[in-house]
Amino acid sequence: MKTQQEFTSLKHIVVKILHTATPGVIVAGIVSLIAKHGFSLSPETLHRTDFFIYFFSLLLVFQFLLRLAFVGNKKKFLKDSRAESILVCCWALVLFFLRVGILPGEISPAITSSTYLIASQMLILLFSVIKVPYLYRMLASLRLSPPLTVVSAFLIIITIGTLLLVLPHSTVPGKDTSFIDALFTAASATCVTGLIVVDTGSHFSIFGQLVILVLVQIGGLGLMVFASLFALTWGDFGVRERLILRDIVRYENLSKIRYLVLFILAFTLIFEATGAILLYFQFLPLEKSSLQAAYSALFHSVSAFCNAGFSIYSDSFRGYQNNLPVNLIMTFLIIWGGLGFIVILNIMQTVFARMKGIKKSLSLHSKLVIITTLTLIGLGTLFLYTGEGKNLLKDLSLQGKILASFFQSVTARTAGFNTIHIGSLTTFTSFFLIILMFIGASPGSTGGGIKTSTFATLLLTIKSMIQGKDEVETLKRTIPRTIVYQTLCVAILAFGWISVATLFLSFTESSDFLTILFEVFSAFGTVGLSRGITANLTSWGKMIIIITVLVGRIGPLTLALAIAGKKVAKRYRYPEESIIIG
Repeated sequence: MKTQQEFTSLKHIVVKILHTATPGVIVAGIVSLIAKHGFSLSPETLHRTDFFIYFFSLLLVFQFLLRLAFVGNKKKFLKDSRAESILVCCWALVLFFLRVGILPGEISPAITSSTYLIASQMLILLFSVIKVPYLYRMLASLRLSPPLTVVSAFLIIITIGTLLLVLPHSTVPGKDTSFIDALFTAASATCVTGLIVVDTGSHFSIFGQLVILVLVQIGGLGLMVFASLFALTWGDFGVRERLILRDIVRYENLSKIRYLVLFILAFTLIFEATGAILLYFQFLPLEKSSLQAAYSALFHSVSAFCNAGFSIYSDSFRGYQNNLPVNLIMTFLIIWGGLGFIVILNIMQTVFARMKGIKKSLSLHSKLVIITTLTLIGLGTLFLYTGEGKNLLKDLSLQGKILASFFQSVTARTAGFNTIHIGSLTTFTSFFLIILMFIGASPGSTGGGIKTSTFATLLLTIKSMIQGKDEVETLKRTIPRTIVYQTLCVAILAFGWISVATLFLSFTESSDFLTILFEVFSAFGTVGLSRGITANLTSWGKMIIIITVLVGRIGPLTLALAIAGKKVAKRYRYPEESIIIG
């Protein structure tokens, strides 16, 4: 009996050791993949790298089978590890087909070896994807506050992106990327900013561009949202993880947080796929091949929906200035990506409810966001048309002028694409774009800035104070004072950081003040427009912009809360005494 208990205890220890060792094997496998695809290796070294890829893939399968053999309740184990089970079965089927010869036709040994190598690489990659929720749980187990969790997640992604972009194979032959430039690009992509120190299309290889695209996608939606998707898929999503995600996506209904995550991912995929298909038919006549057109369409669709502003075209979209379909597709993606997923969900719920005959209206937040967004787009189009009518737009037709003004009005608040030369804008237009970049997109979206709802609340607060009201009221609703205080904090902290960044950038750079101010506001608003100084920034200037894009993407108030730590319970209250304001 004692021997049986000892054997059971030993099996439990073995399973625990194997489970703990799995992430280490995955990391070793990823390192092998990076060595193979990131560096120019000699044939001998490449052969050794392939051997390690085979070895680590077999080790992953072996440890899974050992855990299955030693575990007591095999049915429960397979249910809890269904992702790994499916992956190992698929890998085994590929290996079986290759070795036994079930696949049709004659297969040469070279093709067999190549296919097996691809299968081994895919096994390692997919195993690493499956383990993404462990990163989520690791951050959650540290008991960090939600703001600090967000900051940590962004820093992790930026670090990984930097290490990948600095690899030799991330750039085209004959060029290399310095560490500071790789860090700048990774931060700009992760924070969906679009400011670049090197040209994305001509400097980075396809591998490097795909790294940027993945960073844009993860940064636009948030690492925690991606981790949550896998955690939800495989049933590993606890209460604390839900609480953290609730604070990140600004959704109060904790019981339905999983549906929001699934909605975000589904909505994103649908919009990006639709945008890519529509753009493909527009790019096809002008690209070298259908494959290049498809790649360009996918890259720009993701970049537009995530409000990133990254483009593989050196002149952004100036070549499509008069192309009505491309302009409308891009602005459509940008607007919907910048509205915020909470607003989009609220719109869809309201529409479906009314289709069923149920009386339902939009929330106050959605109404403010939509009204502010439409107003800013309209005013932006008008001011751009007025400011550049006799300058950059003078040679265009009436339709061309309106289209260019509309496109730039939409992209200036957070996306960063351009169909006109930003460095040649008048002072009037440049300063107006600074205002749009400062406001930015909406909360819970892929964009930056102080957000449209913050700007609207700020105006409503000023209006209430002028009217002598003690409460901020709009659309037959009263905005809570806590929200008003948060609005003032966000605006003041944003102005404070922009002032500090502009001050230091004025010291490190030799450009004129408007150009520097434009650059800082563009970085803070995660826009990506520039008057031409980004590529010529000093190392100190690049670091200032890197920090600024991070502050702008995370939000100054969120960053302040992350630094401040946990709230302190107040057990007393001082007497009130008035002061004179104004």
